[in-house]
Amino acid sequence: MLYQNYIKRVFDFLIALVGLICLSPIFILVTIGLYFANQGKPFFFQARPGKNERIFKIIKFKTMSDKKDVHGNLLSDADRLTSIGAFVRKTSLDELPQLINVLKGDMSLIGPRPLLPQYLPLYNAEQKRRHEVRPGITGWAQVNGRNAISWQQKFEYDVWYVDHLSFATDIKVFLMTFKKVFRSEGISQEGQATAEPFNGDN
Repeated sequence: MLYQNYIKRVFDFLIALVGLICLSPIFILVTIGLYFANQGKPFFFQARPGKNERIFKIIKFKTMSDKKDVHGNLLSDADRLTSIGAFVRKTSLDELPQLINVLKGDMSLIGPRPLLPQYLPLYNAEQKRRHEVRPGITGWAQVNGRNAISWQQKFEYDVWYVDHLSFATDIKVFLMTFKKVFRSEGISQEGQATAEPFNGDN
């Protein structure tokens, strides 16, 4: 409990601060590239539920354009994914701005991924337990399949993490994340640019 309630937050803040400073050249280059690719909108802000389901604004690099069809409807994710956006997503650089969320205390470096607010009423009692801890940039589900696994598997991994949260577990996830990013594994579901929406019965 000491690690979970106090030490983990100190580590999160210090690592996020150092990470932002060290990665600032990459941060700036990606921001400039996406600024031109997305008509002056390099960042993507979206409401997400955090610890105890408290809503916050997540910050990500914007990898998809706002292109619409003749009827004014947004095109599919695959059609809106820009070239630089595909690279940023493949290398997981789209998650980099979330270090700001970690500094603010909205998120942790490691924890269940923050999903969409509209999913909250769809969770069963066990799945809701993923909100007992701060959401993370990476987590146990991400290093065990990311978007290539089913929603049910993701939630099982998330709850497992809640029950086994420790310094040793976080170190394991941290090291496994580098391996996954290097191999670009599990970025999307087969045949999809992004994961399928959760509908409550996956």
